[in-house]
Amino acid sequence: RHSCLGLSCIMLAPLPQVAVYFLCRVRVGMHVTAELARLMIEQLLQFAQNHPLLVGAFVALLVALIVMETMRGNHGVSVSEATRLVNREEGVFIDIRDSKEFKAGHIAGAVNVPSSQLTSETTPLAKYKERPVIIVCKHGQTAGPLVARLEKDGFKQAVKLKGGMGQWEADSLPVVTR
Repeated sequence: RHSCLGLSCIMLAPLPQVAVYFLCRVRVGMHVTAELARLMIEQLLQFAQNHPLLVGAFVALLVALIVMETMRGNHGVSVSEATRLVNREEGVFIDIRDSKEFKAGHIAGAVNVPSSQLTSETTPLAKYKERPVIIVCKHGQTAGPLVARLEKDGFKQAVKLKGGMGQWEADSLPVVTR
């Protein structure tokens, strides 16, 4: 048994001292103290010393994630901003999902150019070079690299739709099924 502040808490062998201390403090209803923070940091450092490969792998994955997110650059526009681009600046929605998904439901006026047709060149989209182009995919995750390529190919205003078609439908906006 482990006693903290006059109350008795059961000390379990696999439970680290920090967890027991925290459980005892919470049971008493006190706030987390600086001592708890110090103990947690000590255990974190001890874990890092005992498991350098795990910590190294975690840090490498974290750095890779940060680099990939910053390389994407264009983080997209919201549904309302995309609608404004189409209505006020004669923008066009380019839906890069496959034809089957497009036919199941798409944004009114959207042009379907499946991403499989855009593997190495963007010529099917050349006629939209001077207009705002909003790239729509299923969830807003696969449109980023295409937007970067369009910008490199000289498109004046290429953006992706944040959240893709999923966000459009979640916002209960109209979908055409023809």
